[in-house]
Amino acid sequence: MALDKDLEQWLRLSLLPGLGDASFRRLLFAFGSPEQVLGASHAALRGVVPAPLANAICGGGARDGLTEVSDWLDDPANRVVTLADGHYPRALLQIPDPPPLLYVKGRVDLLDRPALAIVGSRNATPQGVATSESFATALSDAGLTIISGLALGIDAAAHRGGLSGRASSIAVVGTGLDVVYPARNRALAHALAAQGALVSEFALGTPAIGTNFPRRNRLISGLARGCLIVEAAPQSGSLITARLANEQGREVFAVPGSIHSPLARGCHLLIKQGAKLVETAQDVIEELGMRAPADVSRAEPPCAEARALALLDHLGFRPCDIDTLAARSGLASEAVASLLTQLELDGLVAAVPGGKYQRLR
Repeated sequence: MALDKDLEQWLRLSLLPGLGDASFRRLLFAFGSPEQVLGASHAALRGVVPAPLANAICGGGARDGLTEVSDWLDDPANRVVTLADGHYPRALLQIPDPPPLLYVKGRVDLLDRPALAIVGSRNATPQGVATSESFATALSDAGLTIISGLALGIDAAAHRGGLSGRASSIAVVGTGLDVVYPARNRALAHALAAQGALVSEFALGTPAIGTNFPRRNRLISGLARGCLIVEAAPQSGSLITARLANEQGREVFAVPGSIHSPLARGCHLLIKQGAKLVETAQDVIEELGMRAPADVSRAEPPCAEARALALLDHLGFRPCDIDTLAARSGLASEAVASLLTQLELDGLVAAVPGGKYQRLR
């Protein structure tokens, strides 16, 4: 699809090499809009950014990457939300460094729903995974969209729980939205795209670069009313998210654990520093001033297990991709992705290279 002129101007600045978010925001403050930035004189621009950037802006801004974004937007599930867009999450406008634009895949309406971040160790214990998922399900049913970072362990469990509740889940990722990282969470990413949302401040094609993950943590905490830490070592990246949440004025919660567990030490440290100790999801609900519903129906229909087993028959024992399975089963691709996620969690299928799935037994 052809890019809207206004959006194209936002992209010409955001994709410009060397122009970071802080400089972008300074330009917007100085000139008012991307259109006015691109139309400004070199002398005026030099008062805000260095000469090389002023030269590039006077030359029309970035051109590389525009076609890729245009093609990506051909999918109606994809959207670019700018600071001037009514769908830009209001919660991020409260933090000191909101990204000028966000790439969103899935339900953009979730960005302004009440939310809670749940993060923790990638190398979580089975108990930690179960705790994360059960808390997320209960909190999602209470009306809190679950925010996490699509990492293995606690994050993935939080997303699964959020998706199984009524308020769904959002993954804030450290790559472009055309990259799934880690690859083992591909089925989960498909389910989030179909039933929740994936969000990134990084341009399409951005690979998994280590420095991007701590940077995106401010968005995980910024989108939420509070942040719950489930299992974290003392040097865990989850503690960065907790610190950012505290700096942003969000509530910080931590689940205590055994004094003998290294993965409990980060949570205990947070509790010593003032985080609220929680033992049940109800503790979080009450602290945030919400009311837990007496009876909430799950998002997954009662026949989901039967549908998943039927999908196994269509899969057979040769690797198969989601679109082929959709054609065989007559289900929508989104439904197939969701069922594959459940089958993967049950140990019945595994993701293999090429975006395909292999039946295990």
